[in-house]
Amino acid sequence: MKDEKIEQDRRITALEENVQQINILVVSIEKMEVNMEHMLEEQKRQGERLEKLEAEPAEANKQIKMAIITTIVGLIVGFFGNALLGLL
Repeated sequence: MKDEKIEQDRRITALEENVQQINILVVSIEKMEVNMEHMLEEQKRQGERLEKLEAEPAEANKQIKMAIITTIVGLIVGFFGNALLGLL
């Protein structure tokens, strides 16, 4: 009977140690989850900033193209306007 009690005490001690280790793992996993959520939020913010940075050159190119087209159209209109005035 004494040996059986010693064996049960040993098993209970082992179980308590296992439960404690599991609790430590659960806490670590919860911390990791929180960290991953923060990392996901930061990645989203970085993605938005990256999209804005990538869009800036495209917007600048669009403005340059519009300026060139406006200049060409202005030159053509000016040329024909001068030609018409020269005919009058």
